[in-house]
Amino acid sequence: MKHNSTQKFFSEFMGTAILVFMGCGSAMLLGCDAAGGHLAVALAFGLSIVATAYVIGGVSGCHINPAVSLAMLIHKKITVTEFIYYVVAQILGALLAAGLLKAVGSFGSVTDLTGALGSNSAAATGIFGAIVVEVILTFIFVLTILGVTSDDKKGSVAGLVIGLTLAFVHIVGIPLTGTSVNPARSLGPAIIAGGAALRDVWVFIVAPFAGAALAALAYFGIMEKKSKSKKK
Repeated sequence: MKHNSTQKFFSEFMGTAILVFMGCGSAMLLGCDAAGGHLAVALAFGLSIVATAYVIGGVSGCHINPAVSLAMLIHKKITVTEFIYYVVAQILGALLAAGLLKAVGSFGSVTDLTGALGSNSAAATGIFGAIVVEVILTFIFVLTILGVTSDDKKGSVAGLVIGLTLAFVHIVGIPLTGTSVNPARSLGPAIIAGGAALRDVWVFIVAPFAGAALAALAYFGIMEKKSKSKKK
């Protein structure tokens, strides 16, 4: 069954909103210290992917991440037009979720333990360090996505594998940058939180895109070698 552009747009919008609300919301409410919220936040992001993949995966592919959409564009799985409206939907979804989180933060005695709706920061690593970290983590994440979605036989477990990989990269990335690997996830909370959260947000847009592009190129190389070996 083919789905139209509106269905795909709404799926990406809704999926990204769920990811940001649950992932950044867990960071905001639980904190990210190693003794408490670190693992819980990682799992919240990962489980958000697992949950949404089996709902909207068959509609839009469940990218819910502009970096993933870029890799799919390079891999010729989507068109330039689709890439543009996917990214717009993802950013709008992230903005909605961040707005809802700001509203939640105003309820009663609720405290935002991150101070900025779970926004990313380069404070721990410096700008260069944050770029390196985000490129590496996004590379791992996107390469996994390309690998598991390239084989229809893996379709039934793809959402689980991708979700666990997202949790996996968050375990390392949370103490360093808060883990982005997703420009929309970074941009939405930063815009709504404002102030210092916006200062380094460009890092968490540029680096994930770079990591995704490198992953797509690396995957092309792997697949090309596989096809050549089969011919021999």
